Amino acid sequence: METLKTMPITTENSNSNKEQTQTYNVFDLGAFVGDLTVEEDANSDDDVSLEGLDQELEECKNDDVVANILSKGTALRDYTKGVENNLRQVELDSIQDYIKESDNLVSLHDQIRDCDSILSQMETLLSGFQAEIGSISSDIKILQEKSMDMGLKLKNRKVAESQLAKFVEDIIVPPRMVDVIVDGEVNDDYLRTLETLSKKLKFIEVDALVKNSKALKDVNPELEKLRQKAVSKVFEFIVQKLHALRKPKTNIQILQQSVLLKYKYVISFLKEHGKEIYTEVRAAYVDTMNKVFSAHFRAYIQALEKLQLDIATSSDLIGVDTRSSGLFSRVRESLKNRSAVFALGERINILKEIDQPALIPHIAEASSQKYPHEVLFRSLHKLLMDTATSEYLFCHDFFVEESIFYEIFSGPLAVVDEHLNTILPNCYDAIGLMLMIRITHQHQLIMSRRRIPCLDSYLDKVNISLWPRFKMVFDLHLSSLRNANVKTLWEDDVHPHYVMRRYAEFTASLIHLNVEYGDGQLELNLERLRMAVDDLLIKLAKTFTKPKLQIVFLINNYDMTISVLKEAGPEGGKIQLHFEELLKSNTSLFVEELLLEHFSDLIKFVKTRASEDPGSSSEKPVTVAEVETIVKDFGSRWKAAIELMHKDVITSFSNFLCGMEILRAALTQLLLYYTRLSDCIKRIVGGSALNKDLVSISSIMYEIKKYSRTF
Repeated sequence: METLKTMPITTENSNSNKEQTQTYNVFDLGAFVGDLTVEEDANSDDDVSLEGLDQELEECKNDDVVANILSKGTALRDYTKGVENNLRQVELDSIQDYIKESDNLVSLHDQIRDCDSILSQMETLLSGFQAEIGSISSDIKILQEKSMDMGLKLKNRKVAESQLAKFVEDIIVPPRMVDVIVDGEVNDDYLRTLETLSKKLKFIEVDALVKNSKALKDVNPELEKLRQKAVSKVFEFIVQKLHALRKPKTNIQILQQSVLLKYKYVISFLKEHGKEIYTEVRAAYVDTMNKVFSAHFRAYIQALEKLQLDIATSSDLIGVDTRSSGLFSRVRESLKNRSAVFALGERINILKEIDQPALIPHIAEASSQKYPHEVLFRSLHKLLMDTATSEYLFCHDFFVEESIFYEIFSGPLAVVDEHLNTILPNCYDAIGLMLMIRITHQHQLIMSRRRIPCLDSYLDKVNISLWPRFKMVFDLHLSSLRNANVKTLWEDDVHPHYVMRRYAEFTASLIHLNVEYGDGQLELNLERLRMAVDDLLIKLAKTFTKPKLQIVFLINNYDMTISVLKEAGPEGGKIQLHFEELLKSNTSLFVEELLLEHFSDLIKFVKTRASEDPGSSSEKPVTVAEVETIVKDFGSRWKAAIELMHKDVITSFSNFLCGMEILRAALTQLLLYYTRLSDCIKRIVGGSALNKDLVSISSIMYEIKKYSRTF
């Protein structure tokens, strides 16, 4: 059925224009296909089963091809044959296309074969390269390992070299160091050399490996000799400087700041490498400064004692009689008259000058000036604070320890403490003591602002010493009032008593000094003092035979006390209010006494009968005759009586303003009484007959205004 034909094919070579004939074996597909026949099987219809055909047709009715076949009514076999013929034709056409492209396919095949050959050669070449690269990679890895090993060795050698160089540098003793330590002067270069020597000494002491090195055995004796020489030399240098501190008129602070502090490293060197010598230097400095400061403060205190002004003695108390005779009392009389013992006055200025420089005794002595205790106290403690501050800071910088200050100042503080213990038992100046307490408080604040704690315990001790003494002196004043002899103190004079003036000025002074502090204990003591003076004043008032004089005496003293408290400032508080209430109540009593003295009948009638109703069924109704005498008496002498009252007030009260206030109150009360009398007359049957004798209210008002204008 198959027929193979040999067909000659001629190809044209474009380069050589030669025709070559090549023979290819190909299929004659047309002949081959044409021989194929399709035989029909006559008996096939009998073998076909139509079961399920309807179902399949139903499923395929939507198919376009099947629907087209069924619509045309073409036999399925014929349609199938047509399809097969079409497929065969398409296949033959495709084969012919491939045959037409056979030349290209052959050329492509040759090119592929050539490429395959070239790629094979390249593969061989690349395989050789790969082998060589593998060898080179192995060599590089070996070189890398060698490089890392060499780098590690280099690093270790550099570390060893640096450590060895540092070791050599730290342990070697340069000749120049020896020359400077042995022969050089103690100056800045010497201090730098000391620092280098200190580093070498520390090096051989700290490192355990160095102690076992052979190099140390060679160098250590030389370092020890240098250490001993350096310690000896700086010890002599420091001792020489300390001797300069003992010279008279030496400015210690300047010497410390400009000389000693420059060489403070010497002390650090001795601390580390010459502890025994450092202990000697420390002890020498403590002994020197202790003696120098003690001597300075002792001399200063002796100079201040020559400037001291004694303000008060044990007899200068509020309730003690001033009329006692004697030399000392006569000498101090002018001072008492100015109430300098009890009044604060300008002494308060010491608190405003708290940070002023200390007194220079020889200048003050040359001017023959004297100062009370608190001025000398402030000056002494100002000098103490400044000296202590300077020394504390120097010790902190030079010795780098604070305990040395307390050893140095144990002597000076003892000198000052001894001075206070001497003067306090003989100090009876309560105002001065309170000023010293406030000065101490201000000094504590100053030291706190400086952040220097070295005098904290001392100032607390001073404060603790001053308060009991103040309390003791205050109690003496209190006892003098409680135990005062009224007969001795009494004077036949209604003007303010000197005891009351003392009390007022003393109280005002202490109140003023307590304004910013609010000391409750002091306020309680002042209240006790007020109660005592109240009792004494009442006793003194009772020595007057006339009630009116008693009241005048009390008013004058109360008014004076209030005035003094107001002059001291608006801080009188409860004590001032107390005396204002007493003044008010006694003023009312005096007004009644004054009016009774001049208008007794009028006042008696108004108080007893004026409120009665004349038309009532009383047994004795008010009559015209009963009132007529009072009206005529008042009309005849009321102006003269007011003038007498005015003169009485002027002579009775030392404070003119207070007297005028009292006179106005009396005249106002008189007007009220007379108004009530006038109202009573209007209610009496036939009272109109007295209208001609009645003084008009406007006339009395005019007279009151006339006296009011006088002040």
